[in-house]
Amino acid sequence: MSDSSASVPSVLPAADRPDVAARLRQALLGASFTADGLLDLLGAPAYAALARSETVPALRATRGDTPLELLVRLFLLQQPVPRAAAAGVLPVEDCLQAGWLVPAGEDQLAATVDVRPYGGPDGEDWFVVSDLGCAVGGAGGIASRAQDVVLGVGGASTTLAGITVRTPVRTALDLGTGSGIQALHAGRHATRVTATDVNPRALHITALTLALSGAPAADLRQGSLYEPVRDGETFDLIVSNPPFVISPGARLTYRDGGMAGDDLCRTLVQETGDRLNEGGYAQFLANWEHVEGEDWQDRLRSWVPRGCDAWIVQREVQDVTQYAELWLRDAGDHRGDPARYQARYDAWLEEFEARKVKAVGFGWITLRRTGSATPSVVVEEWPHPVEQPLGDTVRAHFDRLDQLRGLDDEALLAAHFRLAPQVVQEQVGLPGAEDPEHVVLRQNRGMRRATAVDTVGAGFVGACDGSLSAGRILDAIAELMGEDPEQLRERTPDRIRLLVEQGFLEPADPAR
Repeated sequence: MSDSSASVPSVLPAADRPDVAARLRQALLGASFTADGLLDLLGAPAYAALARSETVPALRATRGDTPLELLVRLFLLQQPVPRAAAAGVLPVEDCLQAGWLVPAGEDQLAATVDVRPYGGPDGEDWFVVSDLGCAVGGAGGIASRAQDVVLGVGGASTTLAGITVRTPVRTALDLGTGSGIQALHAGRHATRVTATDVNPRALHITALTLALSGAPAADLRQGSLYEPVRDGETFDLIVSNPPFVISPGARLTYRDGGMAGDDLCRTLVQETGDRLNEGGYAQFLANWEHVEGEDWQDRLRSWVPRGCDAWIVQREVQDVTQYAELWLRDAGDHRGDPARYQARYDAWLEEFEARKVKAVGFGWITLRRTGSATPSVVVEEWPHPVEQPLGDTVRAHFDRLDQLRGLDDEALLAAHFRLAPQVVQEQVGLPGAEDPEHVVLRQNRGMRRATAVDTVGAGFVGACDGSLSAGRILDAIAELMGEDPEQLRERTPDRIRLLVEQGFLEPADPAR
């Protein structure tokens, strides 16, 4: 039985009318329908509420008759507006002909898609197109539950955009493009962008997003995972916010992968190695199962393809009941028939029980193609706040791996290091005590890590200004502490490697 509340998405604007998209773009910019313009009009609380799909504060803030208020009601709040008023702001006849607008009652017009201003990293004024109903549901979940509905910008989209390494590349692949936000970002630093999706509606909307944003067109291809990629075709950058939700069935294309458990994410990761050029990056968001009797970190290590370094960060873990409730509410199932909601909840738990899943993790997976005979695979949990964007932090992590990989213990101790910028030392102890109980190094940027160090560690990093080798510093600490310098040299390299790997220390040129 189908949902009585499921809706059919609206007919989309024509994707082959770039002339109309360009005129519409100029009209939107002329009325300050931009991210900054919205913030100025709505104020911070209503602007933030709109990002959460809560529309009431924005409705209250747009009761006037300015062009910007009209555009917010039309494209964001999905309210009909007077045709005469719209004609004073927009190229109405062109928009009607190309399908951006439709008549809605007597002398009224309505939008056929959601158009959301989005500020690019260098101040670009972009517009992300999505289906109506995806961003106005608030706490009730998305208003449209059509299978092929296409969502706009959400927290996952911006997270992936923020962690992506932004070096100039020749080729980039946005796998599972959705509304096209990752393709939009990739177009800034990639010569050629390919965007794929199993949902043809998503490809159409991606074309609209790029055209309305004044961005270069992408090579759009339909298909699942790497099916649309040609034999032998490789990329310098691959990004994907895939349909990672672990669910019983595939009701919503944008989120449900249709494979058992976390097989879609596993397959995506495992098939990526042969699609990357040497030194290329692949960056994904993913969910993974925590299975009874298995170490989740070992499970994820088994996903990493040969010939790739990997950095996998688990950001959140939910037990199976929390997870099921999150995605049932995301689809608005809690607003419908209680019996149907209960049956779907039960099916979710039945699936998890059959697979012996006790929890689900969420996080980031970054792969880098390497020619090294000994790839590095780092799997860790870091649920704490970070500072976005993290693209430079991700790239620096892999750069440090390359530097460490070429150093055995003897070479490591001969190397020079300096304390990374924005690292501070905190000491915790009882008032009046001669020595602190704990010494903690803390990063104020990037991953914002914190790590406890002992007296030797604190002394070592405090002396790392690039002038002395690591071995010379340890020898001086041994003399001060009355320790055997050879023993100190033997037991310290692993700790130094970890401090470098995590970004507390940086290799330094002793000549500088």
